[in-house]
Amino acid sequence: MAQIHPTAVVDRGAQVADDAIVGPFCYVGPKATIGPGCRLVSHVTVIGKTTLGRGNTLWPQVVLGADPQDLKFQGEETQLVVGDNNDIREMVTAHTGTANGGGFTRIGSDNLLMGGVHIAHDCEIGSHVIIANGVGLAGHVKIEDHVNIGGAVGVHHFVTFGQYCFVGGMSRVIHDVPPFMTIEGNPSAVRGINEIGLKRHRFPPETIKTLWDCFRRLYREKGQADGGSLLTRLDEVEREHGGDDCVRLLAQSLRNASSGMYGRHREGQRTDSRRRTAVNT
Repeated sequence: MAQIHPTAVVDRGAQVADDAIVGPFCYVGPKATIGPGCRLVSHVTVIGKTTLGRGNTLWPQVVLGADPQDLKFQGEETQLVVGDNNDIREMVTAHTGTANGGGFTRIGSDNLLMGGVHIAHDCEIGSHVIIANGVGLAGHVKIEDHVNIGGAVGVHHFVTFGQYCFVGGMSRVIHDVPPFMTIEGNPSAVRGINEIGLKRHRFPPETIKTLWDCFRRLYREKGQADGGSLLTRLDEVEREHGGDDCVRLLAQSLRNASSGMYGRHREGQRTDSRRRTAVNT
């Protein structure tokens, strides 16, 4: 039977695994599912149609499953789905999805979400992701696997973060972030490759060398701000390094961003009126 502190309130409709721990002053709503091995330390709120997988730890003042902060939301039933073994630190908030965005906000597995992170409606977070303190993700943001985001970063809605990228603290991110790259600044710009992260994940030295060559040729040439010029250089990079899987992923990301609106691939896929603005922070 689940270990539920006497001061906690768990609705009769909630599904709580037998070995879960619900600490002091927590609230678990009627549509919530708390998976095996989960621990709600104290003062945690899990509401809405929220599903937690196995082994997640939720620290004080975490709020999961609240309604989206989106003016188009009309109270439809949407969901927040969280994977396994996530460490969700103090004051993290994550909202359910919207009907317009597919109905789901998703968080993968083995992630570290540090204090004060906000995950808005319809976001998709991969696995093995680290998001530092005070990061705000607007709606419909996609973060691929093994991404590292520094503290106090602000992210525009519909931005995509490519796998193994690194974002420096206090950056303002308004365009898609290429995989394997490091960005920082306000507005952010590509500064190099994420060599430290790639080495930690045991990428071959020849792959790291190739990615450095791609960076130099794509971002250090004159006219790099010109989208057409960047794509022209990208053609040259693909002709030389097209056999490398990482280069193919990088090229696809850059082409997607170029074809999307405002440098955001997912922006071009939105179905709502762009004249209506969601409140996502």
